[in-house]
Amino acid sequence: MSPTPPARRLRLGLPRRVFSQVLLMQLAIAAGVAVLATGLFLAPLGDQLDDQAMRRALAIAQTTAQQSQIAEDVRSTEPSPEGPVQREAERIRKATGAEYVVVLDERGVRWSHTDPRRIGGLVSTDPGEALAGHDVMEIDKGTLGRSARGKVPLRDAGGEIVGAVSVGIAYDSVRARLIHAIPGLFAYAGGALAVGALAAWLISRRVQRQTRDLAFSDIASLLAEREAMLHGIREGVVALDRGGRVRLLNDEAQRLLGVGEEAVGRSPDEALGTGRTADVLAGRVTGTDLLTVRGRRVLVANRMPTDDGGAVATLRDRTELDRLGRELDSTRGLIDALRAQDHEHANRMHTLLGLLELEMYDDAAEFVGEVVGEHRATSEQVTEKIRDPLLAALLVGKATVAAERGVALWVSDGTRLPDRLIDPRGIVTVVGNLVDNALDAVAGTSHARVEVELRAEGRTAVLVVRDTGPGIPPEHRESVFAEGWSTKEPPAHRERGIGLPLVRRLAERQGGGVSVGEARGGGAEFTVVLPEALTDEQGAEPALTGARTPPTAEEESR
Repeated sequence: MSPTPPARRLRLGLPRRVFSQVLLMQLAIAAGVAVLATGLFLAPLGDQLDDQAMRRALAIAQTTAQQSQIAEDVRSTEPSPEGPVQREAERIRKATGAEYVVVLDERGVRWSHTDPRRIGGLVSTDPGEALAGHDVMEIDKGTLGRSARGKVPLRDAGGEIVGAVSVGIAYDSVRARLIHAIPGLFAYAGGALAVGALAAWLISRRVQRQTRDLAFSDIASLLAEREAMLHGIREGVVALDRGGRVRLLNDEAQRLLGVGEEAVGRSPDEALGTGRTADVLAGRVTGTDLLTVRGRRVLVANRMPTDDGGAVATLRDRTELDRLGRELDSTRGLIDALRAQDHEHANRMHTLLGLLELEMYDDAAEFVGEVVGEHRATSEQVTEKIRDPLLAALLVGKATVAAERGVALWVSDGTRLPDRLIDPRGIVTVVGNLVDNALDAVAGTSHARVEVELRAEGRTAVLVVRDTGPGIPPEHRESVFAEGWSTKEPPAHRERGIGLPLVRRLAERQGGGVSVGEARGGGAEFTVVLPEALTDEQGAEPALTGARTPPTAEEESR
C-alpha cells in the first residue's frame, strides 16, 4: 500500500493577488473607520445625556425651591408622611417624572421621600454644599440607587436658608436612552460600511483590470525583468507619457540620441531640439521604419501608441548598414566599370593585334600612346588642381565610373585646393555624395556632364558641383535636405534620402552651410561652404609627392 500523502497545511496570510489585497485592506479600513466613528460619536453622546439629565433634575429642584409655601411648612410643621411638604413634593415628582423629590431641613432631616417610612430620617448623602447656598449637579448613588441629581438651597420669604431640595432622575433611564440610540447609530455605520465596501470593490476591480490580476510578486518580477531587458538590448527605447514628455530612456537610446537622464520629463523638442528626430518621436511624422539622422548616425525609428495615451519609440542604428550599402553601391559601380573597361580593353587589344598583324607598327605605337596618354592626362589634371590625395583619388575614380556611364566628369579650371585640409575624410564624404547624386541626375540624358569646382578662400573651403540634369524646382530646393526625401526609387538594400541630409549636417557641424540653385545652362548647382576647413598657410604641407597610406580598417571604424 502506498503511504498516505501528508495532509496539506492550511496556509494563512494575505492573498497574493493585488485585487484581493487591495479589497481586503480597503474593507478593513472602511470597517475600522466605521467603528471608530461610531465610538467617537457614542462617547460624547453618553456625556451629553448625563448632562441633560442633571440639568433637568436641577431645573425641577429650582422650581420646587421657588415655592415659598414649602419653606414656611418646613418652619411651621413637623416631618410627616401626611404632611403638606410630602404631598406637594409627591405632586411635583409625579408631574415631572422625576425619580424622587426630597425636601430636607437645615439638619439634613427628610421632609419628603418616595418611601414615606424614610421621612424624618437623615439623608444618605451630604447636603452641606446645597445648605451653604450652592446649586449642585452630580451623578451619585443614594438609597434609591444611582441617579442624576440636582440640589438647591431652600429659602424663606426673607431669603434665609431653611433647608434644601434634592431631585433625582433615574440613571437607568439615561442609559436606556443611550442604548436606544445605539441601533440607529449602528444602522448608519452599517450603511456607511456598505457604501465603503462597494466603493472598495469598484476600486479593486479597476486595480484588477489595470494590473491584469497579477500578484505583487509578479509585478516586482516584471519590473526587474523590464529593467534588465531595457538596459540589455541593443536597440534604443524611448517611452513618452500622454503629455508627450519623455518618461523613460534606456542606455542605448541615450547613446544614439546623445542625451542623458536630464531628458526625462521634457518633450522631444526640448530634449533634442527641433528636427526630424523630434518630429518622429513626437508622432508628427508617421509611418514604419522611419529614417532620421542624429549627429553622424542614421537611425531607423518606429513609434507605437500605448493604451494610456502615451507611446513607445524604438531606435536602431543604421549608420554601419548605410555605410555598407554605399560601399556596395560603389563596389557594384566599380565592377560595372571594370567590366566595361575589360570589354573596352579587349576591343583595344584586338585593334592593336590587327595593326601589328598588318605590320602597321607606327600606327600601333601611336594608338597605344593615345590610350595611355588619355588616362594619364585625366589623373594629372586632377592632381595638379587638388593636392589632397584622398580627394584626388576619389575624383579620379569617379571620373572612370562617369566615363563608363556616358557622363563627362570635369574638374573646373577654377579648382585650386591645397593639401591643408583639417578633415579630408569629411570633405570626401561631402564631395562623394554630391557627385553620386549628380551622376544619377544626368544618367541617360544627352550631353551629360558633371563639373566639380573645389577652391580655397583663406581657411574656407568652397565646394561646388554642377550638372546638366533636369535641375531641382524652387519649391523643392529645401525639401531635398530632409531625411528620407527623394524622387528616386530606393535600392533593395537601403533607403534613399540620406546623402544630402548628411552633407548638410557635416557642413553645419563645421559652421558652414549648403545651398542649391540653378546651374548655367540648366541643371542643379550645389554649393558647400566650410569655414575653418583648412590650416594656416604657414602650416601647409609641401606639394604632393606621393599618395598617402590609406587608412586601416581600425582607423576607418573610428
